[in-house]
Amino acid sequence: MEVCIAGTGSYVPERILTNEELAAKVDTSDEWIVTRTGIKERRIAADDEFTSHMASKAAIKALEQAGMKAEDIELIVVATITPDTPTPATACHVQQQLGAMKAVAFDISAACSGFLYAMKICKRLISDGAFNNALIIGAEKLSSVTNWEDRSTCVLFGDGAGAAVLRRAEPGEGSIVATEMGTDGNLTHLLEIPGGGSACPITAQNVDQHLHTLNMQGREVFKIAVTRMKEAAEKVIERAGWHPADIACVIPHQANLRIIDAIADRLAVPNERVFVNLHKYGNTSAAAVAIALDEANRTGAFKRGDHIVLVVFGAGLTWAAAAIRW
Repeated sequence: MEVCIAGTGSYVPERILTNEELAAKVDTSDEWIVTRTGIKERRIAADDEFTSHMASKAAIKALEQAGMKAEDIELIVVATITPDTPTPATACHVQQQLGAMKAVAFDISAACSGFLYAMKICKRLISDGAFNNALIIGAEKLSSVTNWEDRSTCVLFGDGAGAAVLRRAEPGEGSIVATEMGTDGNLTHLLEIPGGGSACPITAQNVDQHLHTLNMQGREVFKIAVTRMKEAAEKVIERAGWHPADIACVIPHQANLRIIDAIADRLAVPNERVFVNLHKYGNTSAAAVAIALDEANRTGAFKRGDHIVLVVFGAGLTWAAAAIRW
């Protein structure tokens, strides 16, 4: 059974945090940030704006585009590393906010790869006949786990949410043609939030040491990200029976412009066919590829029948890709 993307949606908070504002707080500059990352600004959620709120706003837009109502949705999966609370799942809050009371709801945690993990899981569940449709959401409030005194990481991250409605495809519609996922748990230490779990519960001392915030070994992550993203993208392209020339749009994880350029080069896809919005939002983890997919969809970066490739990489270390006939 074929599964298609019936609608996409995204939401970013109103507040814009510029590089110049960060330069007034830590030892950095607009030139330093742009040269090394490609990021010019990012969005920051209000104190009373939670991950579930952003997720629900993105979901409403996706449902509208899909021509569906919240009560029609049978499954909600939220990918996030910044849930509203450790329990219950953020997806449960989203279910309540949308009024999607028929839906089964749960979260997954796969960092920046989460949205495509959710896509593969829900594609399989729909294909197997367990559900007729699903709402998948990548949503993050990374500002809540960012060390704003660390210039190497505070310049990278932002807040936001992206969503997509999956359903059984009708004859002649597009479909999710191929997916790929991978994990290397030997490298968990390269990108992590050490505190907050059972291994390192939150204490005043741990907070003082910023163990509740994101820690990253950027150089090592860069090298592995390029390799794994290339491999994952090549696998789904091969399984789909495509060639690089067939691809209308590549939407990579929006983490670093150097990584994006390296992926485009290794896949032999011209830069003009690679969608980038990193400069506006920074790295929004699980939300990044979902927001980019929605913006690319709504701005005409591809059209019905086009071949597109999504590819991501994140903590775990995790990676994933999807080949989609739109």
